[in-house]
Amino acid sequence: MILTVTLNTALDITYRIRSLRPHASHRVSAVTERPGGKGLNVARVLAALGHEATVTGFAGGGTGRAVREGLSAIPGVVDALVPVGGSTRRTIAVVDELTGDTTQLNEPGPQITPVEWSAFLDAYEDLLGEASAVALCGSLPPGVPVGAYAGLVRTARTAGVPVLLDTSGEPLRRGVAARPDIIKPNADELAELTGSHEPLRATQDARRRGAHAVVASLGADGLLVQAPEGRWHATPPARFHGNPTGAGDSATAGLLSGLVERLPWPTRLSRAVALSAATVLAPVAGEFDRGTYEELLGRVAVTGEVSAA
Repeated sequence: MILTVTLNTALDITYRIRSLRPHASHRVSAVTERPGGKGLNVARVLAALGHEATVTGFAGGGTGRAVREGLSAIPGVVDALVPVGGSTRRTIAVVDELTGDTTQLNEPGPQITPVEWSAFLDAYEDLLGEASAVALCGSLPPGVPVGAYAGLVRTARTAGVPVLLDTSGEPLRRGVAARPDIIKPNADELAELTGSHEPLRATQDARRRGAHAVVASLGADGLLVQAPEGRWHATPPARFHGNPTGAGDSATAGLLSGLVERLPWPTRLSRAVALSAATVLAPVAGEFDRGTYEELLGRVAVTGEVSAA
């Protein structure tokens, strides 16, 4: 079982409109709702790849009930969310059909009490006993300590479970110091962490700060990894236009599945990049087009070198 942690789960709502214009009224041509938050997206893709995935984090209020109802309909995904008194947030994606661009609006999330946080920590430690890997994903809701991910990384390491951290800002900075097995920042998050806008130098610096391996998401330019085994850059065969919501989470699922399957880094990266591109082209945010994924898998270019023994 692969465990994904989403402390700030969401109900993802996608509106499709003909053309987004500021200060104007718009007719929505289609609306979709689905369980969201980075770790839930990761779990959905893992299940589609044939891995059992368990999701934990927080869920509350009517929005939380909708999230849990949606999760119950996803084969291969187990709901281990911890109930809270506050209401789970919504995220709104507005897709401009004329340009293909997406505008994202993210609510902050519920206020988590100390008692609720303590209940989550107990549940997390129990779940690690059955996990082959864990992903810690996304933002922190109000009330959760800023060093939360650092503590969760240490707990996973004590349990002997490899951990991937995908967050940003101060939670990332503190989490890196706890020595996660993999971090997966995008270019902006990596620059904020290290102070360098040059990806190669920044990934090297992030490893010095504590990360065992660094996978930098460079958008249309693919993924760059610095790991003890070597350095590689994986790029898609073309630039794809569509809804990027969830594309990075699909890449995380590719990396995690490759980790538990003990695949070499180049193969993991090919899978991650193909999944990410197939997610951009999918009609619904955070899902991937399987035919596109399978077609792209053999076309991802991976260059790099193995570290000297």
